[in-house]
Amino acid sequence: MNFAGRTALITGVASGIGKAVAEWLDAHEIAEIIAVDIDSEGLDELDLGCQLRRIAGDVADPALWEQIEGELDRLDHAHINAGVANGGPLTELDFAEWRRIMGINLDGVFLGLRTALRVMKRAGGGKSIVLTSSVVGVSPTAMTGAYGTSKAGVAHLAKIAAAEHLADGIRINAVAPGRVDTPIWTTTDQFKALAAEHGHEEALRIAGGQVGGEHAFAKADDLAGQIGFLLSDAATNITGTVLVSDSGYSL
Repeated sequence: MNFAGRTALITGVASGIGKAVAEWLDAHEIAEIIAVDIDSEGLDELDLGCQLRRIAGDVADPALWEQIEGELDRLDHAHINAGVANGGPLTELDFAEWRRIMGINLDGVFLGLRTALRVMKRAGGGKSIVLTSSVVGVSPTAMTGAYGTSKAGVAHLAKIAAAEHLADGIRINAVAPGRVDTPIWTTTDQFKALAAEHGHEEALRIAGGQVGGEHAFAKADDLAGQIGFLLSDAATNITGTVLVSDSGYSL
């Protein structure tokens, strides 16, 4: 579980799971993190002991990834994590919102994954990547049409990539969280309505009760350790796996 001398790329790193993974890797002696997020202020607020390369931009923009690929000469690990969420019935889902979610959650993951794989292969392979999917990508859930579909694509993409890169020694896995106390959930229209009426902590309890118990909302740090394990040499025999971490939601 030691990452000394290694470099990792993380998207969606300014908050939530991405930030927690950056802090976890920093605590496990990572040498450098390439931090990618559209939130430039959040990037500036990252406080890590390792070398930090901040890159502000939209993960769904191919030009951003062309720039990053051209600047990287090595990469040991990647956590392709940036995503957005919203919900509602399919009949009321605006196509522009569908495209926004698909663009960030699926196109952005593909572009980040492709860049990481290209750099890793160029540097000799033998690396690891974790994609962030979701439990609603493996267990169909009403009112999550665009989000759930995008995350199902991410889970399957991880398996395809793993199969393609066995010979390169590059391991690709995905993690499928349930609900986590991060902005991807707490900024949705449904949660904001709950929080406005009941307050943040009570809204977490109520929403948790809807998906498997009042403690169903995990903390980002819980996921960081699991993702760190999948990135680490301790998981050297694990590839093409989707780790469901959902407090029992999918049971």
